[in-house]
Amino acid sequence: MSREKRSFAQEVCVKSAGKAMQKTGMLWPGCRVGVAVSGGVDSFVLLKTLKIRQGIVPFRFELMALHLNPGFAPQNHAALLPWLAQEGIAAHLEVTDYGPQAHSEQNLRRSACFRCAWLRRKRLFELCARYGLSHLALGHNAEDLVETFFLNLCRNGRVEGMSMSEPFFNGGLQVIRPLLLVEKKYIIKAARQWELPTWANACPSAGRTARSSMARNLEQLYGVSKDARRSILNGLTRWQLRKNSPGAENAD
Repeated sequence: MSREKRSFAQEVCVKSAGKAMQKTGMLWPGCRVGVAVSGGVDSFVLLKTLKIRQGIVPFRFELMALHLNPGFAPQNHAALLPWLAQEGIAAHLEVTDYGPQAHSEQNLRRSACFRCAWLRRKRLFELCARYGLSHLALGHNAEDLVETFFLNLCRNGRVEGMSMSEPFFNGGLQVIRPLLLVEKKYIIKAARQWELPTWANACPSAGRTARSSMARNLEQLYGVSKDARRSILNGLTRWQLRKNSPGAENAD
């Protein structure tokens, strides 16, 4: 069977994920990967990319899609069901009240985004334990890494990024971010070219978070020179890749 011809953007996603996997050793034979699928382009492209990588890596690993509808639009994930069936991917889909709960008067101590993200992460960990998954894959990209780095530096005084592969629960679960080397523009193009049935974020706080504010501020930094954006993205992704490569701690 001939290999499906892929566009440049699609190849960037598939090959960059492969590089992250190889350099960090994030997957291993027989691992079972739960993919957190929100319905946006990042997580959808992550799932599609991992499905393709199943046919490339020299060992077997399993995939399972995990979708937690935040509760603003309980039916907006309907298009996900036939796509998963077509791709032959097992899934757990669940409608929650995390979004409305986080935006309610009951949540006064924390921001809505913090509360919603905490609830989703907690539930994802529970689902990984229920289904015996060894990995949880998240769809963060290169811009997410840059924004996190500068948020940590400016708000917490920490030089810290976003790990590509890190163990949780004494090694019982590996949290991975295979698309952390990929720029958002390639993810958007790849999603369009693969005709993935993504849907819009119905959260009322979308675009009004600390992360989105940092993204806007970074646009000024990217304007310092013609190559500033690419230099910052390349520099921080290389730095993060070195930090997460086996033996990096001993090398430091």
